[in-house]
Amino acid sequence: MDSEVLVAGETLVDFIPDAPGPLAGVESFSRRPGGAPANVAVGLARLDRTPWFCSAVATDPFGEFLASTLDEEGIPDRFVVRDPDRQTALAFVSHGTDADREFTFYRSDTADVHLDTSVVDDATLESVEVVAVGGVSLSVEPARSATFDLVERARARGCLVLFDPNYRPELWHDDPGPVIRRMLARTDVLKVSDEDLSGPGLPSDPSGLLDAVDDAVFLTEGGAGARLLADDGSPWGAGEWRHGGFRVDDVVDTTGAGDAFTAGIIAGLVDGDAPEDLLAFANAVAAASTTSRGAVTALPDRDAVARIRER
Repeated sequence: MDSEVLVAGETLVDFIPDAPGPLAGVESFSRRPGGAPANVAVGLARLDRTPWFCSAVATDPFGEFLASTLDEEGIPDRFVVRDPDRQTALAFVSHGTDADREFTFYRSDTADVHLDTSVVDDATLESVEVVAVGGVSLSVEPARSATFDLVERARARGCLVLFDPNYRPELWHDDPGPVIRRMLARTDVLKVSDEDLSGPGLPSDPSGLLDAVDDAVFLTEGGAGARLLADDGSPWGAGEWRHGGFRVDDVVDTTGAGDAFTAGIIAGLVDGDAPEDLLAFANAVAAASTTSRGAVTALPDRDAVARIRER
């Protein structure tokens, strides 16, 4: 297989509640595959842009479930390291009445913490156009060092690095600010939500974000859609573009919508889409993902995206 995209980071299990409300009041959950990078990888596969995926997956029953899911989605296992010595990270999701969500993690020395990016050889990076990483793998060692090693090798070989901070404060045990700023200095394209702007290490205004990275910033704004701000070095030159998003009346679960948007961005980058088309496509991917439960399980194919855009 040859792919123009490499995604690296955690694969874990999300437990989705059967009803909205505080976690303490939830009686039953549905098990779903998750982890932002895994969501992005599967999202790309469903958009017919199957990437390489670098991750660490346990061999416990939850890990077997995740490995089977990746296989069923057509994700190649060449860079998916199986870890027999550790357990799978778990995330319990709680939903408000508006379908927005919060996460409670069980992640102590789990397989994903021991991400090994050395398995990605330099020859593969030579053929890759986009490398995508997220902030969860930066929250703890040794995944942090492994992620930086991959990014630095990728940049040395001309890959475009896309970073999603995906800030989860409960996963950090040291000051995130210096780590996030270090990654921004190695980032070409930043995908960030309006919620992320209050997190450490990130400038609070979009122009500051653009100054912190090399080429471009995609800023998602919930129901208001998304913006793209770009410098001269971006694939589109300097400019600012906005798309108002798509109205979805039957929102069920927003878990993974940001990851769906990221998959749409990467697909558009690989396809060489114009800014307006890229924003519309990524917004439609995100909107389509909110119409069913779960993250990976809710990711749409191109037909579902087309139906959203036709509304």
